[in-house]
Amino acid sequence: MKKVAMIFLCLLILILPSQVFAQRKVPILIYHSIDEFNGHGSKDLYVAPKNFEKQMIYLRDHGYTLLTFDQWQDIDKVNKPIFITFDDGWKNNLNAFDIFQKLKNERFQPTGTIFVISDFIGRSNRLSESDLKMMADSGIISIQSHTVTHPNLTKIKNHEYELKESKDKIQKVTGKPVIALAYPYGNFNNKVVAETKKYYSFGLTTIPELFSEKHIKDELYLLPRIYIKYSTTLNEFAKIVEGD
Repeated sequence: MKKVAMIFLCLLILILPSQVFAQRKVPILIYHSIDEFNGHGSKDLYVAPKNFEKQMIYLRDHGYTLLTFDQWQDIDKVNKPIFITFDDGWKNNLNAFDIFQKLKNERFQPTGTIFVISDFIGRSNRLSESDLKMMADSGIISIQSHTVTHPNLTKIKNHEYELKESKDKIQKVTGKPVIALAYPYGNFNNKVVAETKKYYSFGLTTIPELFSEKHIKDELYLLPRIYIKYSTTLNEFAKIVEGD
């Protein structure tokens, strides 16, 4: 019986593609402004809308499945999972939303996650409550937390205010669960992770690598993300998402 089982296992290894046995690597990309650079701030925190659209077309044409953190459990069920995230809640993220709507079809269902600073909602260059509600209701965009005021969480004492208040306000605006936090500046330590676990299921860093399951402590609060910049070419983008 053991011999039959061993023969079957050997045949299985030969028949099934090697990637089934490989560690799955999942890109989590980070964007800020989806707009032409206007001379204010850091140029590499912008991505021109035409380039963002080309990047999303690349994902569509190469069989990627865009997910939000509400769908985390699906990363082992879908073809080529990827997460598209945007930090800060800039008004120009509506450009990304429009591109997602434009590219959406029966085969390609684009989604993304915007991490908003709750005290900045409604400022002149930030998304308004009605923007956030509209995008959340569309099912295309998930609205998650980037704290109340965007502090360095490793330098403050009142974590409950920054973490719980932002979660509560965003949930009130969108009517949807807030389960993920993007650490401002990517800064975190053991204390920050411990506080984040009280209110969220995920914590996102700016460690520049693809996610792969390592079975380490607090793994879902140490999620890595890779910046896509104004200067990122489509060829460079392809290498990032393919893990080359």
